[in-house]
Amino acid sequence: MWKIIQNEWRYFSRTRLFLGTSIGFVLLLILTIVMGNYQTETQQETYGHAKEHVREQWESIDAMNPHSAAHYGTYVFKPATLLSTLDEGVSSVTGNLLRVEGHVQNEMVHSEASQMQAVSRFGKLKSSLLLQYIIPLLLVFLAFNIVSSEKQSGRLKLLVLQGASPFQIVFSKTLAVWLYGVFLLLFVLLVYSVLNIQQIHADSLSRLGLFFLAYALFYFIVCGLTVALSARGQNATLALTTMFGIWILWSIFLPYIFMSSVEKLYDLPSRNNFKTAMKEDRAKGIDGHNPADERGKALVEEVLKEYGVDSLSLLPINFDGIRMQADEEYGNKVWDKHFGNLRTVMVQQKRTYQLSGIINPFASLQNASMGFAGSDNLHHQDFLVQVEHYRRDFIKELNDKHAYGGSKTGDWGWKADNAFFKSVADFQYRSPSIQSKFQDYIWDMVLLFFWTFLTFGFLFAAIRKMSVV
Repeated sequence: MWKIIQNEWRYFSRTRLFLGTSIGFVLLLILTIVMGNYQTETQQETYGHAKEHVREQWESIDAMNPHSAAHYGTYVFKPATLLSTLDEGVSSVTGNLLRVEGHVQNEMVHSEASQMQAVSRFGKLKSSLLLQYIIPLLLVFLAFNIVSSEKQSGRLKLLVLQGASPFQIVFSKTLAVWLYGVFLLLFVLLVYSVLNIQQIHADSLSRLGLFFLAYALFYFIVCGLTVALSARGQNATLALTTMFGIWILWSIFLPYIFMSSVEKLYDLPSRNNFKTAMKEDRAKGIDGHNPADERGKALVEEVLKEYGVDSLSLLPINFDGIRMQADEEYGNKVWDKHFGNLRTVMVQQKRTYQLSGIINPFASLQNASMGFAGSDNLHHQDFLVQVEHYRRDFIKELNDKHAYGGSKTGDWGWKADNAFFKSVADFQYRSPSIQSKFQDYIWDMVLLFFWTFLTFGFLFAAIRKMSVV
């Protein structure tokens, strides 16, 4: 088998078109990786400077009322994932800046897509585009005639007479084309690793390994199916057009059809309806039976009873801070209810869409690629949850200072000193490890392995029906 593979590579290397295409494509891959890596580094550097500037502004606050500081707020920047150069996933459309303030849970803004020129809205040249669309097409064009040409020229019969079995011949030719795709994939990962050698760690290596495995399996599926069509049919053109039609179906039509169906099956509320429902729950009560005024009266009675006084003016603390924190905590319950429902629907959408990998391995590849690169919606939601937890701690610290820092109820002129604001911790994002997230992508990998074994079956069936005379 190894001699057959060597012979195929020797034939490829003697073909000027193949060499020219390979050299040009390798140069394009290098350009794409370098430019993507440069963009990511520039973006991170810009965010780093902006984060430092925002923190300096916060730490330079003069004496100020803590509640005013809560409205002043701060900003959180979403860092790019280490592997986002390979697959940026949803990062270009989700935004990268979030304002943290009291009373409000803001949405992320300043997405890359919103800042593109109109001519760029169709997409930009990126590594995932080449890895997911262009390389598979190259493999199809290499494999569609690899067996049928041997049958037509009579070389297949000669190889069989020399002792090679049809299985060895067909499978070796499949591996020869597949190894070309693996070489390009390894080249991409090697260049990427060299450019980011100082940031590579155990988790990123695990992600890179799984990233490689997902693409390697998919490339074998593409190569195997193309070679099976080439081996079974007498017309190479028919094998090419059939596989090209399958590719269009996989990469364009099926993802759109399944995603549209999933969105209708698990419908997300519109932005206006979502905001209106949250506003109503916060004002009228989550269950509709505990409006804000009733909650306020109950809180006053509870605090007065706790301190054994009959008037807010007699409290040794500032009730305004307690009231604001109580409002925040109720708002947190509203946030947990509505955003929890939202995330539940999103997870249901993802789980259902993953099932499309049963008939479309391209969907499994895309899910796994974004997931292992840390740029899918699940990783984005994890970032939003961490920011919200920080916002709650951030606002609670300000409200507690207002309530227990030494002021009395109604004393809005009281101010906390600069040392307090410096003591308030800054947001630090902790990227989830692949071990903690891998369960979300097991189904995608299982389906890629399923399609790999299915491809072996197609190859065996094609070989059994293949005529060598």
